[in-house]
Amino acid sequence: MEFRAPSVATELNAKAVEYLTKSLADPETGQRVLEGVMQELGNAVDGYPDWHPILTKPDSGSTQHVAYLSQVEAYEGIDHTIEFVRGFITCPYSDNAADKLVETVTKVYGLHAYRLESPLYSDSAYPVVVEASDVVLEADGTIRSRDALTWFAQKTVGEASNAQVAETWWNIRSYILGRPHGSRSSLFVNQHAGVHMRKILEALNNSGMFGPIKESSLDMLSEKKRDKISETLIRTAVTNWDKSSKKFDFELRGETCQAEVRDTWDDGEELSIRVKIGDYDLYASGFYYEKEDRTTHTDPTGKQAVAEKFL
Repeated sequence: MEFRAPSVATELNAKAVEYLTKSLADPETGQRVLEGVMQELGNAVDGYPDWHPILTKPDSGSTQHVAYLSQVEAYEGIDHTIEFVRGFITCPYSDNAADKLVETVTKVYGLHAYRLESPLYSDSAYPVVVEASDVVLEADGTIRSRDALTWFAQKTVGEASNAQVAETWWNIRSYILGRPHGSRSSLFVNQHAGVHMRKILEALNNSGMFGPIKESSLDMLSEKKRDKISETLIRTAVTNWDKSSKKFDFELRGETCQAEVRDTWDDGEELSIRVKIGDYDLYASGFYYEKEDRTTHTDPTGKQAVAEKFL
């Protein structure tokens, strides 16, 4: 489905306003205060891209992958938090926790924190606003493309020394575009920046600096095609099952498929099935219901070239 940024932003902004004001004694005042803050912070979002200053500025020097605010030591004490393109609002119940958060964040170059006088989330909470000072928004509400591309490139190249494999665009685009996102844009990144981010990643991957390319996600294929791949592998496994073996192999489309079949509840109602080709060159799993001749399954994963053999 096409990613429609305006409608997605409207929906997330409405949820943010409801979450932060519905329990207040005076929700209308809370909404006015919040709308003013949102003018500065931009649209509400679900999660930051890895390169966002909110995540990278408080860098502790650790090699741990940081994807969430809760992993950042400088943000200790955050509670009831809503994220936005330029920063976040958090509403701890402790006055001291709010003061400590402001004090700690203010020491981080490139970040700014301040307390709000009016309550949000709860009349007993002490809201704090944290924003990345260097994040400038374009007219469409996304981060200025030049900055986004620079931060992405710097973050990506910096990870080369510890990399063991090169991750494809489809494997890690949530970490590059932020959440929610489409195939090449998000509420953080417009299509211009997203397209160039993909080109940069693929050029770096092809250089070999990260190691061998690891294919996993098959999101480049349509949902209908991914369903077809899983359906084909699961049904073929059932057809080739001798009703007793838990593990067996079968040949299909020139590939040796390693299957595992288990009667989930030992009643013949539901079969749990896993099918693997090679060292996870392709993997599918799901369930088969014999009485209804019906399957359910998760998305397959693996290499695109192998997966397309089963379409």
